[in-house]
Amino acid sequence: MTELTDLTVAGIRDGVRSGAFSAREVADAFVTAVSRAKDLNAFLVETPDHALAAAKQADDARAAGETLKPLAGVPIGMKDLFCTKGVTSTAASHILEGFTPTYESAVSQRLWDAGAGMLGKLNMDQFAMGSSNETSAFGNVISPWRRGGGDNAPLAPGGSSGGSSSAIAARLCPAATGTDTGGSIRQPAAFTGISGIKPTYGRCSRWGVIAFASSLDQAGPMARDVRDCAIMLEAMSGFDVKDSTSLDLAVPKWEAGLSSNLAGKRVGIPKEYRVDNMPAEIEALWQQGIDWLRDAGAEIVEVSLPHTKYALPAYYIIAPAEASSNLARYDGVRYGQRELPEGANLQDMYAATRAAGFGDEVKRRIMIGTYVLSAGFYDAYYTQAQKVRTLIAQDFEKAWGQCDLLLTPTAPSAAFALGEKSDDPIAMYLNDVFTVPSSLAGLPAMSVPGGLDAGGLPLGLQVIGKPLDEQGVLNAGLAIEERAGFTARPEAWW
Repeated sequence: MTELTDLTVAGIRDGVRSGAFSAREVADAFVTAVSRAKDLNAFLVETPDHALAAAKQADDARAAGETLKPLAGVPIGMKDLFCTKGVTSTAASHILEGFTPTYESAVSQRLWDAGAGMLGKLNMDQFAMGSSNETSAFGNVISPWRRGGGDNAPLAPGGSSGGSSSAIAARLCPAATGTDTGGSIRQPAAFTGISGIKPTYGRCSRWGVIAFASSLDQAGPMARDVRDCAIMLEAMSGFDVKDSTSLDLAVPKWEAGLSSNLAGKRVGIPKEYRVDNMPAEIEALWQQGIDWLRDAGAEIVEVSLPHTKYALPAYYIIAPAEASSNLARYDGVRYGQRELPEGANLQDMYAATRAAGFGDEVKRRIMIGTYVLSAGFYDAYYTQAQKVRTLIAQDFEKAWGQCDLLLTPTAPSAAFALGEKSDDPIAMYLNDVFTVPSSLAGLPAMSVPGGLDAGGLPLGLQVIGKPLDEQGVLNAGLAIEERAGFTARPEAWW
């Protein structure tokens, strides 16, 4: 029989329903896998009791002849940005170390209501700020992948959802939650050879998700294949009165609507995404993706998104500005870490607490954000960036007059070594060059693995869709998945 940890979400769900194996057997297999993979540092907290309790509920329901819930018997990983009742939730930062919420985030509650169990809280870039999972206060997440050719330098699993991507690729969980502010689901998915989708802004409630940049943050699923992403997204999505940005819309049946037949669809290829010094392997994979979608019945057209080159600068003004506002709540007064030097006044306590609790990248972004929001620079930077954001959204709107979907690379390279870019923030930020524009416009976008580079590392292709067209994005992702036949997996060294 196939190893239980090799099964997809759909495989586990269907196997538990048919009685091929019990939910307890599945939970035990993944709990064991998690406990043996400490070297990856993917989990900050392990919660085997939660996974086993959910498994017991599934097995008891089946024994009683009851209809099983959509995710009954499926244990998952939860990114540490989601607050979980009774389980520490730190956003991988010292300033929240030991914080145990008394409430459940809307997304995690939906998943538990659907029958899923939690294997643990996943490591991440601190406050979701990073592209390599090197900013966590609790150590780097290590990718399970290794570069071929004798170079065994530890690789970045992408960020900020690097714990999620590493755990899924290493078969420690069949699926996990992620969050995407400027590419933090899609880029780590591409780096580790898995799939991940950022839905339309507002599809998933942000209530109970520790905030980075409120107008950009969006939860989404990460899993081994497109079908699993559709199953997870159905469970995670829905209107929430506690989130003012939540969309009051019915949740489509995305799994039932999956089809890799793209006849009648037009796929746009944005010419501005052909950036300088793009590796030949990325260019070749992009062309291969074009051929695959054409084979699936799509018509390929070239489109223009003229303001693309301004997306990264605009993003790195808007996101830090919102971060500086959101992170002002961490002052040592209400919750989390408190540093109170002898004889300190209130301002001294604020400064000491933040100096000790925030990491370098978080401090950098708070400083940038505070600067661009200051009285003398607000109009020169923040207001201009918001105008650029509007122009980028208008570019996409115009493109939809010519096409239904867009196809681009997910990232400008395969995974890089840990430490390779950590001394150069600009080089690190450039990793988001293909993912940021769709985040600024709030569009659904997905990364699907397309192949391997010369070093044997995964490369991803990105599909971007119209607002609320997650189905179109998933279907195009499925068309790529079927034609790519990506089955590569890292050899277990951990």
